[in-house]
Amino acid sequence: MEKLKHSKVSHYVDKLAVPAEPGLTNAQLMLTNHDLKPVEPERRQWGPWNFVGFWVADSFNINTWMISSSMISGENGISWWQSWLCVWIGYSIAGCFICLTGRIGATYHISFPVICRSSFGTWGSLWPVFNRAAMACIWYGVQSWIGGQCVTLMLRAIWSSYKDLPNTFPSQSTNTRDYVSFFLFWFGSLPAIWFPVHKIRHLFTVKAYFVPAAGLTFFIWAILKAHGIGPIVHQPGKATGSALGWAMVKGIMSSIANFATLIVNDPDFSRFARKPKDAFWSQLFTIPIGFAVTSFIGIIVSSSSAVIYGGTPVWNPLDLLGRFLDGANSGERFGVFIIAAAFTLAQLGTNIAANSISAGTDMTALLPRYLNIRRGGYICAIVGLAMCPWNLLSSSNNFTTYLSAYSVFLSSIAGVMICDYYVVRRGYLQIRDLYSARPSSPYYYTFGFSWRGYTAYICGILINIVGFVGAIGRKVPAGATYLYNLNFFCGFLVASGTYYLLCRFFPIPATSDVWMEVGDDIRNPSVAYGADDDIEGTSEGSLDRYGAKGDEETGIRERKMGNF
Repeated sequence: MEKLKHSKVSHYVDKLAVPAEPGLTNAQLMLTNHDLKPVEPERRQWGPWNFVGFWVADSFNINTWMISSSMISGENGISWWQSWLCVWIGYSIAGCFICLTGRIGATYHISFPVICRSSFGTWGSLWPVFNRAAMACIWYGVQSWIGGQCVTLMLRAIWSSYKDLPNTFPSQSTNTRDYVSFFLFWFGSLPAIWFPVHKIRHLFTVKAYFVPAAGLTFFIWAILKAHGIGPIVHQPGKATGSALGWAMVKGIMSSIANFATLIVNDPDFSRFARKPKDAFWSQLFTIPIGFAVTSFIGIIVSSSSAVIYGGTPVWNPLDLLGRFLDGANSGERFGVFIIAAAFTLAQLGTNIAANSISAGTDMTALLPRYLNIRRGGYICAIVGLAMCPWNLLSSSNNFTTYLSAYSVFLSSIAGVMICDYYVVRRGYLQIRDLYSARPSSPYYYTFGFSWRGYTAYICGILINIVGFVGAIGRKVPAGATYLYNLNFFCGFLVASGTYYLLCRFFPIPATSDVWMEVGDDIRNPSVAYGADDDIEGTSEGSLDRYGAKGDEETGIRERKMGNF
């Protein structure tokens, strides 16, 4: 054993380790590093306008552009204004959920993996984190493939012959042209992963100005080209009665489900807020407005395409831009290049925000001794390349349907997290104990796992599991389908309700009798056992060892197991 300790292998393994706070035990080294600790004041640089720019930038992407297409088309399609109303309602609800999870990060300046320890346990939190990391890696590859299609348009606008690039690929799922474009997008995304999260906000600021301006240009160009706004705005909905009601419910739910991953991991960004208020109003209003405006532009442009080319509307903006290139003059080619470049930047920003940073943060929690957010982001990118996303997106399988449906199960995680923080603990967290591997920690529960959190999580999944099977093509009872139409709410309410009841009958420690958030007192905490400087900049004696104010001032009582 001593030889192994001093071997070359051990030397290089130690070289790979990320810097850690002195005095940590081996167990703690598996729970913390610089990227997992609470964000110190120097890195809390996100103000309200940074969050506005972030969501304006994120709202303008191809998925949002096309979100109304499935609502309007089909046998039970609804009218354009009904689909737009669904977008408004769905994203307004999603904005509320975002603010609920985001406040935890903005108050205590901790990320999703650390917050999970409060409700799922010190080690039990690793399963929800692994789920989120795996989904982020898969979606990174899928979104990069879509970004590659944007690059194809840019190159076609410069060299028209790029469309007919000779194919040397034996696979029928892709060709040389599309793979080259995909690789260029993937490779061009790598520098963006390098920057720390508190500085990447500048990318979203640039995107928030450039991309909407290009989208508005596309909007005006399509209307002028069609000499009007097309037939969709005059087309009545086909659904009536109960079919109309369920169609609108599904439209609202699809908007919320499109946000399920961001609802869970919003603390990864909000923890860099200067104060909780900066991450509240800016997100609450920007999310529904930004996504509704993008959806409206998508509806009108697609409607105009039916006039320009005849037949059915072209919902995919990349397909429509490709048609604009056919027989285009130099000025039109330049316009397509700029708009395609905007979509490329949009995909880059969305991929970094929703996938790369999230996967990096989650992987940091899975192996904090050797991974930080930057390293995790690059691993996510490598997995996205190695998974060959063109095979997953081939028309012969329903993998994208599976991915979209699977995301609603994150509602169970959100339900447990939100209930734990707002209802059970009333905003009170003992920060140092979230990084403790000692059995005496209030978040260690049973061998590091919270059976209450897992029971609630599984119950939230079970309510949707049969409907989920139906969503990916199996025949299921009608009742299960109706329940699944309310998927996010069902998962969230069942999980949160179950968790509350279990905590009521089987109490947990470290809760508060009154609403008490003590995150404002956190400066630069040390999480090493026995450290006394976990909170800086406060008067001596005003804080207990957990960073909460004394009992006589706040009404918080230090709880033992069974006192809730």
